Amino acid sequence: MEYTWRWYGPADPVALDDIRQAGATGIVTALHDIAAGQVWTNEAIAERKKLIEDAPQRSTLRWSVVESVPVTEAIKIGNENRDRDIAVFQECIHNLGTNNIQTVCYNFMPVLDWTRTDLDYHQPDGSTALRFDQTAFAAFDLYILQRPGAKQEYSEAEQQQAKQYADQLDEQRAQQLQQNIIAGLPGSDKDYSLQEFQEVLDQYQSIDEAQLRKNLQYFLEKVIPVAEEAGVNMAIHPDDPPRPLLGLPRVVSTEADAHNLLAMVDSPNNGLTFCTGSYGARPDNDLTGMIERLGNHIHFLHLRSVQRESNDVNGSFYEANHLEGSANLVNVVKAAVALEKEQRAKGISDPIPMRPDHGHKMLDDLHKKTNPGYSAIGRLRGLAELRGVEATLKGNS
Repeated sequence: MEYTWRWYGPADPVALDDIRQAGATGIVTALHDIAAGQVWTNEAIAERKKLIEDAPQRSTLRWSVVESVPVTEAIKIGNENRDRDIAVFQECIHNLGTNNIQTVCYNFMPVLDWTRTDLDYHQPDGSTALRFDQTAFAAFDLYILQRPGAKQEYSEAEQQQAKQYADQLDEQRAQQLQQNIIAGLPGSDKDYSLQEFQEVLDQYQSIDEAQLRKNLQYFLEKVIPVAEEAGVNMAIHPDDPPRPLLGLPRVVSTEADAHNLLAMVDSPNNGLTFCTGSYGARPDNDLTGMIERLGNHIHFLHLRSVQRESNDVNGSFYEANHLEGSANLVNVVKAAVALEKEQRAKGISDPIPMRPDHGHKMLDDLHKKTNPGYSAIGRLRGLAELRGVEATLKGNS
């Protein structure tokens, strides 16, 4: 595997030299300063690529993966602006290919890119993790946001538990819960009010799962031919968490969803970001088996483990250390090593980009402001552990 690291650009508190010292050789990043629906020009891409790759007297890095070119809500909803925004997306893909950047991670999650209720969930060792608490989320949905129709989506027992949870929140804690959930909204450095957040959700009132799938297929039919011409592999990220939320449909949550997506456009450039944390939040997803069955379509690996707190598809979970939790990442890495061996036998020599996804906030990072899940030391630990697993497996093969 190619060891990569997500970097949020020049403003990221984790610098490129930090990444070099962590042992990564590939950078996963995006032009975060360009708004969704705007063109990434050749010049802007080349400038960022030079910043990453042209560093005399330093270990070599390369811009390995884009994460992400944003898919606008107009595309997901399929409104009158989608063709305009798809044309912009196509131009971005063309320009990335021109700059020899060959893998693009993207997602098709409505409104929220990811959702957590706690960004600093305390662990017994003193570190903190990201957590999704189903009861806390229901309390937000039912009693803080007060989303119309929300009660129909929760059992009586869930509503009672959520009410008890909401009743013990003071104003500060309720506000913190709201901010944590909205942190997954693209451009969430803006302070969204509850009314503004509900207005964004309301755009999807007429969009069910079937319609969202149609809109995804429409997007792929327009974009994949451009990706083929540009030599770019498109790698969709699964839903996080992998289930419907806030009345919004989700269509990339299970192995069946992945097969459905691949069948929409039969092309080697139409592929997957295999995130073991997102898929692994569901007990019915067989991670190792999915790699074995979907392997030739996996263009990018996110390796992380969540600790599921129940066997319920709608249960709570938190981010575990990489070699702990509900995902058996030793077996996952073993399957990835076997996949690369199989691909080499077919003449495919390029390693699969892998990045340690998320990580506990620990040691000196506990006193720093970092992007949620993307502090340096927790990911450094994860990368070291995963590299050790791969080296052991290869040494024994």
